[in-house]
Amino acid sequence: MELLIFILFIVIVLLLLTPALPKGEQGERKVRGKLATLVKNNEGIYVFNDLTLETPDGTTQIDHIVLSRNGIFVIETKNLKGWIFGNEKRKQWTQTLYKKKFRFQNPIHQNYKHVKAVQNLLGIRQNLILSIVVFVGKSQFKNIMPYNVLTLRELLPYLRSYDTVVMSDKDIEALAQKLSNPVYSDATIQKEHLNNVYNNLHNPVCPKCGKQMVLRTAQKGKSIGTQFWGCSGFPSCKYTKKAA
Repeated sequence: MELLIFILFIVIVLLLLTPALPKGEQGERKVRGKLATLVKNNEGIYVFNDLTLETPDGTTQIDHIVLSRNGIFVIETKNLKGWIFGNEKRKQWTQTLYKKKFRFQNPIHQNYKHVKAVQNLLGIRQNLILSIVVFVGKSQFKNIMPYNVLTLRELLPYLRSYDTVVMSDKDIEALAQKLSNPVYSDATIQKEHLNNVYNNLHNPVCPKCGKQMVLRTAQKGKSIGTQFWGCSGFPSCKYTKKAA
């Protein structure tokens, strides 16, 4: 009995000393577990997690990529609680939690950047790549969501619903070889990505033409007086984005 109590005490101490994973990583781990069951005993399917790929304005971090003969699935994970409001076109979505509202970037738009990074790396047609957003955690959609915005339990049935073969096993193996390059999961490039995120907030580069962006102030319209980032190549390039 004393031994059992001692073992229980050690387990509790270890649990208390083990640092909790950040919320985002917790969500990614749950999705990773689901995808592992998809791969098990299923030859020809490859899963890659937490990859950092190059983009015109630096780098972007991708939660999950699934390669299969039925398509390439790029998955963005959101671990949120509360009510979720959003649609495909809205730039920002809303999370309502305990009567407080929080804005976050439209994850469909966010994942489009990931899709383009995967397309550029693999050199394939974009129609072979499918974007998926998975919400993990105690969240509830309060309006009709786009077809590719899912809960965790909907993920595997959704992936399995794609049953038309669009690529050969040889094609998939070649693409898997490209994504297997350790540089895409290397700690150094992960650190570089964090630096790029900071730089994009404070000294961004235009994702359309690659020129430096300039902090400007709106002179007219509903947004008069507010600051925004505008491409230094204006008027040739009219790309703008909201200043943080």
